[in-house]
Amino acid sequence: MIGLHRRPRLELALLLLPGAGFLIALFGFPLLTALLGSFGLVGDDPALTLKFYARIFTSAVLLRSLATSLYYGVVPVVVTLVLAIGLALALRRHFAGRKLFNGLYKIPMAVPGIIVALLVLTLIEQGGFFDRLLLPLGLKLPKMVRDPWGIGVIAATTWKQLPFMTLVITGAFAAIPEDIRQAARTLGAGSIRTFLRVELPLALPGITAAVLLTFIGSMGSFAIPDLVGAPNPLPLSVRMVRAFAEGDMGQVFAIGMVLSAFAFAVLIAYYALTSNVGAAKGDSR
Repeated sequence: MIGLHRRPRLELALLLLPGAGFLIALFGFPLLTALLGSFGLVGDDPALTLKFYARIFTSAVLLRSLATSLYYGVVPVVVTLVLAIGLALALRRHFAGRKLFNGLYKIPMAVPGIIVALLVLTLIEQGGFFDRLLLPLGLKLPKMVRDPWGIGVIAATTWKQLPFMTLVITGAFAAIPEDIRQAARTLGAGSIRTFLRVELPLALPGITAAVLLTFIGSMGSFAIPDLVGAPNPLPLSVRMVRAFAEGDMGQVFAIGMVLSAFAFAVLIAYYALTSNVGAAKGDSR
């Protein structure tokens, strides 16, 4: 131990080894294998090739799949974000049944994505539960499942992701000292201005973290878009699973790397945004 204290770098490396080793074993090696496989360097007959990426970025079908993946990643996040902020603000208030509601809204977190997809099929598909309720009134639900706008996918993903995003955003708002809100009110700011100019910027790191994690989950989702989404164009996540079933591992790795690249891009944007917020806080002190 005395020798280690004389070698701080070695001591630091040994302290970081369990955590770093865990990350390398569970994330680093699989990611490296996928990267090498996407260039054809994994398998019985490895040979460097770009054909798997060329398929994605030259095929009109796969380009539409990429656009669909981005659509299924972005739109549910925007809808969920608006609802989650409203829900987080509502949960700060005291109302009858608040404790019960605070527990019930988290239920979708425990429901698997495939079950959520089946619920949507049962409830809002034409001929489903709500459609039958409207039938005596002479009304009929519009097509919201397997529709070209992905309404069923957006609804199912929003329902599934809303509790998680609400939890994170609620925590971000709760971390803002009450003194800051009171100071803004004392200086003449109304409740809306206090929220937009004070609370929202201070909660931005938590909000962006929730957006990042929800975007990654939505874009990589398989069960919901496969069961509820339009049959064409399919998102890349569904094409990835089908390529796996066909044994086309090179294409599987390439699609996985493209999806990972978008996730990393959002992650970098998150760090850039939060660092700017941190710098702004530092400048304001």
